[in-house]
Amino acid sequence: MNHNSPHRASSWQAGPVLGIETSCDETAASVLGRDGSVLSNVISSQHAVHQRYGGVVPELASRAHVEMIEQVTMAAMEEATLSWRDLAGIAVTQGPGLAGALLVGVNYAKTLAYTLGIPVVGVGHLEGHIASAWLGNHQFPLPCVVLVVSGGHTHLYRKDQHGICHLLGCTRDDAAGEAFDKGAQMLGLGFPGGPALDGLAQTGNRLAIPFPKSTIKKGRLEFSFSGLKTALLYKLHAFDETKLVAQKADLAAGYQEAIVTVLVEKAFLAVRDTGVSALAVVGGVSANSRLRTLLKERANIEQIELSIPPLRFCTDNAAMIAAAGRNALQSGHRLALDAEPFTTLEPALPV
Repeated sequence: MNHNSPHRASSWQAGPVLGIETSCDETAASVLGRDGSVLSNVISSQHAVHQRYGGVVPELASRAHVEMIEQVTMAAMEEATLSWRDLAGIAVTQGPGLAGALLVGVNYAKTLAYTLGIPVVGVGHLEGHIASAWLGNHQFPLPCVVLVVSGGHTHLYRKDQHGICHLLGCTRDDAAGEAFDKGAQMLGLGFPGGPALDGLAQTGNRLAIPFPKSTIKKGRLEFSFSGLKTALLYKLHAFDETKLVAQKADLAAGYQEAIVTVLVEKAFLAVRDTGVSALAVVGGVSANSRLRTLLKERANIEQIELSIPPLRFCTDNAAMIAAAGRNALQSGHRLALDAEPFTTLEPALPV
């Protein structure tokens, strides 16, 4: 059984919620207070573990989660200045993500909830990212358009007044975050690639070396970034070592501009198509400095209310999982003790 089950007959007594996130290479725990405020947000990064490999190694990620999850959770409880008996529920990322990494978090959360005699709920990783739009702006309105843009996902949703998300479009191939990471790898930058490319691009001229903007004739709210990676590869093949050193920052800036411009265009196209007046952009790529600048400029011009989470809530974190889990607990959902993680995105997003 991979889904939460609704038990609407037993009402949940609202109180502090512990969130646990282990979907990839961040071991994270967070506690939200009775009113939904963030009391703690602790993250243990595995960047040093995976840096030598240029990407996340699933087995190493799982081992690191096993080593850190209790320490991180204890730190989150101490930062929140709460005892275990103060918790009213636990939320944990159930998927998608790395199977072994997810298993560590799900099993830990179920065991802890059973020991404490409190409910536990499974949260979809994208549900968490979507919930992060309200962490820094509790009054952000519904309905709205939400762009989830991360290393594994580039999805556009309409979130209605009842909280249900309807898929409007998504990437046909690579996610935007993957395009950033692969581009950084081709440019010989560090890990994680997205922040490294963003930093280099800030020193370059984004107009010096233009890149094609992906356009899809059918599916106006869908994305494609695989061709952009190919364009960067061809440009790199045409550069000798001296020219590459001189223009690497310009390459990074032009490549980044091609990605973020498409993201902004599609997001505001979705706003126009749906007739809403609010846009949220969430996920790891929402931390990109150029994307944040373009979004704010466009929202100001078009008089659209914009929510971009504070930087600490953009990348994987447990506060967003606790926030989504709190909503699910209030709706009567519970995670069965025999529930298992799911590694791929499910067709429906029950937010």
